[in-house]
Amino acid sequence: MENNPEEFGQTAGLVDMAEFPKWIIYEDENFLALNKPGWLVCHPSKNGPLSSLVGAAREYLGAETLHPVSRLDRETSGVVVIAKNYAAASKAQKAVSISGAVKKTYLAFMEGRLGATATISQPLADDKKSLVSIKTCCAAQKPSAKSAVTIFRPLSHSRRGGRGFTLCEVSLLTGRKHQIRAHAQWLGHCVAGDKIYGPDETLYLDFVERGFTPEMAEILPIKRQALHAAAMDFGADVPELNLRAPLPKDLREFAEKYGIEVPEKYL
Repeated sequence: MENNPEEFGQTAGLVDMAEFPKWIIYEDENFLALNKPGWLVCHPSKNGPLSSLVGAAREYLGAETLHPVSRLDRETSGVVVIAKNYAAASKAQKAVSISGAVKKTYLAFMEGRLGATATISQPLADDKKSLVSIKTCCAAQKPSAKSAVTIFRPLSHSRRGGRGFTLCEVSLLTGRKHQIRAHAQWLGHCVAGDKIYGPDETLYLDFVERGFTPEMAEILPIKRQALHAAAMDFGADVPELNLRAPLPKDLREFAEKYGIEVPEKYL
């Protein structure tokens, strides 16, 4: 299976190790930080080491064991931090576990026009009614729900292309599964290209079975969810990890297509 960054899911292919060094945004004796592409899973899969970010990192470093400090959904691009040893992992993971110690900033291209900053404080739980087993939902009444707070700050809006989109800078005050995507859906401005929290969750089931089809292209404006982990700052706890991941090519092209202005600091 060859590398094919234009595809996603089962047809995504393998990491081209000649390209891997281009993803590195920071490296020292303790940490490796990468700008993960939006077609690649973080953790090793049955397709071998080059089918995942961590597997490729092991190949690159010649290391048998690495310690992921952060992770992203397959179709979310951006900052991922991997520790090279247990001591570094423990230090970084301790910072992550302290509320507010690590500042994460995402960019989300969202459906519709969001006119003002929105702070969503809606607890999240597994969506037992969904056909998609991994789906989360806002469920304030469920005992199993966990608190979740997301801040969406509009940066710009689409100026062409016939569809309305808002580019938002997104801050997380908590870190729950699919938090941004579930809160965006609750807000009524789902992340563009989201197969689970977008217009029809059965798109995800079809995608798992058949890959990205022409029928999906008629519904979704982009092949993957338009969500990018742009920055991660560990502050005083791990000062060397003040990380920035430039917006990848597919999201830059999406912004250009719809006339969405992206602030220079994110390019």
